[in-house]
Amino acid sequence: MYVAVKSRAYERLVRKLTVEVLWLYVAKVLLVSKPLKAYEIKKKIVEIFGIKPQTMTTYTVIYRMSREGLVRPLKLNGDVVYELTEAGRREFEEAVRFIDEVLSSLKQ
Repeated sequence: MYVAVKSRAYERLVRKLTVEVLWLYVAKVLLVSKPLKAYEIKKKIVEIFGIKPQTMTTYTVIYRMSREGLVRPLKLNGDVVYELTEAGRREFEEAVRFIDEVLSSLKQ
């Protein structure tokens, strides 16, 4: 039986399209959800995309997104939850368009 061995190049690609652009997954989760706690965002990423980012990585990404104005923290019943801002929505849509263009070029 043949077992496919993933090259280091392929493994780097997977990392770059998951962990290194985790903000895209955070944005998508918040785009289709009500405001969520950081832990709930991580849980949704695992459920929806099958990506298992480190908890601290997820929190760091959310913090950076907040600093950049892509998500907004809100107080809700004593908890901090996050919602996607309009700027976050625009950046997400632009990033998806860019990825579509790259994929289209690669498939030609």
